[in-house]
Amino acid sequence: MSCGVELLLESKPNGLLYYLNRIWVPDRDDLHAFLMNEAHKTRYSFHPGADKMYQDLRQLYWWPGIKKDIALYVAKCLTCSKVKAEHQRPSGLLEQPEILVWKWENIAMYFITKLPRTSSGYDSIWVIIDRLTKSTHFLPIREDFKVEKLARIYIDEIVSRHGVTVNIISDRDARFTSRFWQSLQKALGTRLDLSTAYHPQTDGQTEQTIQTLEDMLRACVIDFGGNWDSHLSLIEFSYNNSYHTSINMSPFEALYGRKCRSPICWKEIGEAQITGPELI
Repeated sequence: MSCGVELLLESKPNGLLYYLNRIWVPDRDDLHAFLMNEAHKTRYSFHPGADKMYQDLRQLYWWPGIKKDIALYVAKCLTCSKVKAEHQRPSGLLEQPEILVWKWENIAMYFITKLPRTSSGYDSIWVIIDRLTKSTHFLPIREDFKVEKLARIYIDEIVSRHGVTVNIISDRDARFTSRFWQSLQKALGTRLDLSTAYHPQTDGQTEQTIQTLEDMLRACVIDFGGNWDSHLSLIEFSYNNSYHTSINMSPFEALYGRKCRSPICWKEIGEAQITGPELI
């Protein structure tokens, strides 16, 4: 350890050493592996990429070469190599949406259909995204749900939690273009913006979220098995609790103004400690 690092180390009453307000993890491979496993392979993390994983861990922990170790760890993950799709920039020009003002006033929504039918009868996911904070709801549905049923789910899951939205961006699904859906949103005072065939995602955000969700679904089925809908709540938690480059924080923190507690970060910032086995 260099002298410069030693000078920055600070001992606290809990018995741990801190480096720039982050827990300094001793140079032990088992400790490093434990933390990286917790941040990558558990039911509340679902295989984030190296950049997201580094940003999540660096908020609380530090050891020399942490970024390199995380990159090597993710590169060697067999599940990631199976499920990660190649990401490319969308072709063509996209329409620039208006500047956002407040949380959950402007949202985007999309259906993922033709999924394997679960024992509960679900075969689709309704993805609803707040375009400002990037926070997301993944709602299991059936492809044959009528628009009246979807309207009830929308009121119960979105309006009851976040209030009435100002604007909705969606694709031209028949349910979104129906007279009932348009009349409902008009009564609520919400403007509908439907994408065109040449610009299926008006800002690319929904497309990226769907790709990430599909990767996470494949990873959780490979690692944990069972029906995909049984993992969907924790996938939503993992997505909303992961670092996003576009907002330099997690959607949860952007929405509520504080970091979310999880087994890797359970206490308030400044009092954080590793949970689970007593390794330190």
